Amino acid sequence: MTARPRHFLNLADAGGEAVALMLNEAMERKQRRAGKPKGAPDDDAPLAGHVLAMIFEKNSTRTRVSFDLAMRQLGGSAIILDSGSSQLGRGETIADTARVLSRFADAIMIRTDAHAKAVALAEYASVPVINGLTDLSHPCQLLADMQTVIEHRGRLAGTKWAWLGDGNNVCNSLIEAAYLMHFSLAVACPNGFEPDDTMSALAATRDEICFTEDPAEAIAGAEVVVTDTWTSMGQDGEDYRRKAFARFQVDEAMMAHAKDDATLLHCLPAHRGEEVTDAVLDGPNSVVWDEAENRLHAQKALLLWLFGKLD
Repeated sequence: MTARPRHFLNLADAGGEAVALMLNEAMERKQRRAGKPKGAPDDDAPLAGHVLAMIFEKNSTRTRVSFDLAMRQLGGSAIILDSGSSQLGRGETIADTARVLSRFADAIMIRTDAHAKAVALAEYASVPVINGLTDLSHPCQLLADMQTVIEHRGRLAGTKWAWLGDGNNVCNSLIEAAYLMHFSLAVACPNGFEPDDTMSALAATRDEICFTEDPAEAIAGAEVVVTDTWTSMGQDGEDYRRKAFARFQVDEAMMAHAKDDATLLHCLPAHRGEEVTDAVLDGPNSVVWDEAENRLHAQKALLLWLFGKLD
């Protein structure tokens, strides 16, 4: 009987020990590449001959470039599809797409709206499936975020994080990361914009994770401050959301509640002047450009784990 492939739809699919392996691998590979041209393969080219199929039903910069470059640096290649130029846009089912792509590619990454699509893709694919973003979660982003925090703060376990803003997909994955990797997290969201119920229930099992509607309370003493756009792709009611989130803006006054050397994370793209001000995003506490780069290194480690090369 053929073994089921590994999938990565949420961080829990890997578990804390595997995530720790990935983070270590990501940092080691990043260091070993110092000075290499960005398109040059790693010396060991561990995924030579492997192909990653990438499905984009949502726009992308960092996810598209980082996964493509990740495969090149690991010695493999990537094929990019979007709904407008593939049969998905004409009504082919996710199940049939999964079956077909499994014959052509060694792994599939999907960036889409409904999380159920990623679940269905994994159900019918005979190769590993990666969640590159859904409305529920964004686990690849959290791998890069955790790597960035380790690089800048020297540790992950025991650090104190604060989330300010919408209880969106990134927030959901952050809750899952705090649960798995044992750091504390205070989540501040306006009433009516709370995280997914499943993630909130998970958080309820850990005293280190708490929720509040007061952003100043959440950020007090935080070592890591995380925010994201108030309006995600495909959402409407921007004026209503701006009013609801106005007091959650991460500006210099808000950052003053955190530790003096607090680390600012933002998955980007940022709506400057809304969820974060220029002074903070471009300021000394911001590590968002390292965070963006680390999408590449963390995803290389993820791909190696999916193919059983980190065990």
